[in-house]
Amino acid sequence: MTGKELYYIAEAHFNGKLAGDGPFTKKCHGWLESQTCTRKALLTHSCTAALEMAALLLDLKPRDEVIMPSYTFVSTANAFVLRGATPVFVDIRADTLNIDESKIEAAITPRTRAIAVVHYAGVGCEMDTILQIARRYGLKVIEDAAQGVMARYKGRALGAIGDIGTYSFHETKNVISGEGGALLVNDGAFVDRSEIIREKGTDRSQFFRGAVDKYTWQDYGSSYLPGELIAAFLWAQMEEADRITSQRLEIWERYHAAFAAKEASGHLRRPVVPAECKHNAHMYYVLLPDEQTRNCVMDRLKHDGINAIFHYIPLHSSPAGQRYGRVGGDLTVTDSVASRILRLPLWLGLSSAQCDRVIDRVHAALE
Repeated sequence: MTGKELYYIAEAHFNGKLAGDGPFTKKCHGWLESQTCTRKALLTHSCTAALEMAALLLDLKPRDEVIMPSYTFVSTANAFVLRGATPVFVDIRADTLNIDESKIEAAITPRTRAIAVVHYAGVGCEMDTILQIARRYGLKVIEDAAQGVMARYKGRALGAIGDIGTYSFHETKNVISGEGGALLVNDGAFVDRSEIIREKGTDRSQFFRGAVDKYTWQDYGSSYLPGELIAAFLWAQMEEADRITSQRLEIWERYHAAFAAKEASGHLRRPVVPAECKHNAHMYYVLLPDEQTRNCVMDRLKHDGINAIFHYIPLHSSPAGQRYGRVGGDLTVTDSVASRILRLPLWLGLSSAQCDRVIDRVHAALE
């Protein structure tokens, strides 16, 4: 916790409004819209829910295709698989570990409906190129910016660049509410319908604003609202978002400087942040020469009481990925990265002494 979380939870209870879309939810919506300049921000109970809403807004049908990286969390694919669509997995860039924009066009078929990008570690994808490809083929762009709160690409907030964006406020993220997420609607054509889908397919939100005299079932949808206690906790975090980001960046920079020499000597590779990207220090990882070295270092750190871990199992190599998706081209970089990546502890409150101990133990393990 960073500030007034418990105070605001008590205030929400005092207000007598515990269901969704109360005063704290509205504060969070306002913050998101101001921070990102999106047309409409809506809190959801998870980033997964926001991605599912995106799939509903696209009216995806069975056999439609969505291009995405294989190196991502399962929710990126599941949201579209639930609509009967097929994920088409393409490779990632060796530098940022984001979707390789040069591989997208070759994966497009007459069935392609959208491109789902994932801003890995809060570092923006090459969005200008991706948007140009999407416009050329009449495709929508969905941003899985689960890790991207407070990060930017060429001055634009991640999640507010494509047609629809999604955020996560899961406890493992930078700004948190335990569980939680948000849908960012950047295409004006989706604004009204997004509210309807989020409110079980009804125009209930318009009713509460006085725009209609009664609310009725208008479309398909589900209950994607978080409760007001979640929003109250989240609002306290949003108030401290600048400080949270600043403190995380200090830890990230401490790691980055400490491993420069090891990178120069070929022992590891540090994260790459392109000049046009302003990242949020969501994670710090190193890429080791091979899987055996990665596992050895990880085991040594575990023995020293340090929880350094790998990350995604590529979706194309998983049972469900093989059942529901298909591969669009070679995935050599994805497979290589998944076997060599090691994520180091990075969380708000990690002390300088703890950070230095991690650094020391990584150096010792590499020796």
